[in-house]
Amino acid sequence: MVRDLSITKKKYYSISEVSELCSVKPHTLRFWEKEFKDLSPVTRKGNRRYYQQKDLEVVKQIQKLLYDDGMTISGAKKSMLSDTITRASNADTSKEIVKDLEMLLTSLK
Repeated sequence: MVRDLSITKKKYYSISEVSELCSVKPHTLRFWEKEFKDLSPVTRKGNRRYYQQKDLEVVKQIQKLLYDDGMTISGAKKSMLSDTITRASNADTSKEIVKDLEMLLTSLK
């Protein structure tokens, strides 16, 4: 279903390239852009879409949730939102741990 994207190391991909790499039709990608806020390719002259590596990761995640896991659009949105919240809270926790370790190191000196 999804080809190995590590082979192609480009900075920007056109919608047709993403469509071919991920086996998803261009109109489906455009629909997903409207439904999923995490999928936001750069637009340039003439509203041409240019996807970056992070966008390809989001497309793969959406594709997995919808096609492999059998979720609905709203279920996939909720899942992606909870993943984002979890990652954000983990980042905050990591920052707190680093601060605590820095304070401990300072007190040991």
